[in-house]
Amino acid sequence: MSNSYQEITDVVQVYFDGLYECDTEKLATIFHPSAHLFANMDGKFVDWPREEWFEIVKSRVSPVSTGQARFDKILSIDLSDENTAVVTCECAIHPRYFTDFLSLIRIDGEWKIVSKSFRFDLHE
Repeated sequence: MSNSYQEITDVVQVYFDGLYECDTEKLATIFHPSAHLFANMDGKFVDWPREEWFEIVKSRVSPVSTGQARFDKILSIDLSDENTAVVTCECAIHPRYFTDFLSLIRIDGEWKIVSKSFRFDLHE
């Protein structure tokens, strides 16, 4: 499991870069095709399949294009074994500041995000 932390950190860095650049091709390399994203938005349960979320990401103005400062941070990586992990992280796409819980599974030797639960605060 010693390499697992670095491998997972590498996946999360691709995640941060993909969000910052609004690059769904990059995100597709780390999100399993069956992945879903979940949230409680204004009291409404949200369940987006990966492709639906990708359309949302594509429609954004990328933070890199506006020169937005990065706010990426891994808070924790929890491994239950050599194939299952949960990452808690923070990132921003102004004015939203997110806390994300990423569930990862090693599939055919590669870590993939299989689900994401998230929340955000608005900061003007």
